[in-house]
Amino acid sequence: MKKRIIIFAIVIAVITAVSVIPAVLFFNGFMQINPSKEEYPVRGVDVSSYQGKIDWQTLSEQGIDFAFIKATEGSSFVDRNFGYNCTEVQKTPLRWGAYHFFSYDSSGDTQADNFIKTVPLTENMLPPVIDLEFYGEYTNSPKSRDEVARELQIMLDLLEEHYKLKPVIYATAKSYSTYLSGEYADYDVWIRNTLAVPNFADGRKWRFWQYSDKGELDGYKGEEKYIDMNIFNGTHEEFQNYAKGI
Repeated sequence: MKKRIIIFAIVIAVITAVSVIPAVLFFNGFMQINPSKEEYPVRGVDVSSYQGKIDWQTLSEQGIDFAFIKATEGSSFVDRNFGYNCTEVQKTPLRWGAYHFFSYDSSGDTQADNFIKTVPLTENMLPPVIDLEFYGEYTNSPKSRDEVARELQIMLDLLEEHYKLKPVIYATAKSYSTYLSGEYADYDVWIRNTLAVPNFADGRKWRFWQYSDKGELDGYKGEEKYIDMNIFNGTHEEFQNYAKGI
């Protein structure tokens, strides 16, 4: 009997190790998905004040082609490093764009106004991005699809009118299925999936893919040691011709 208990305990320990160790390695950045550069040659990053003061020249020399920079959030918040990042990224060969963290507590027009007042219209910029994900109380108690659609569409329309570029919508799997699936076909999607190549049930094709939140590059030193890594769905030539506005 005692021997059986010992064997059972060993089996349980092995099963636990097999399931827990990969998770620990993954969340600490030791195991990450690594998409083929032959299939997805156009790479980029997204950053915010969490990366601290960025040496954009150094960052731009590490096999990336674009950067999305956090600009605003809600109706009044402005990322404290956006002005610096916006100025310095334009001194590099990178194409750049700005993103806005969408608030479920603010109207679409006031959020658009915050973004437009903050983000300059520059030559060869990437489309403005609305980051649609869950936070705080809305993680477990999301607003209805109709409520979000009303304010989201207002913001989308105002940004497109100002920048003459159709905005991109960033989403997680949960926010996509909750608010976007089957709709917004005219808008490109930037999807987060750190486990596998994104595959939408509604057949949509993604334009940008955030495949890792555990990237490590030279050129920044903030409170966040990692940097988000992204892919453009297309060739280098297609990327250079993508979303040509002013």
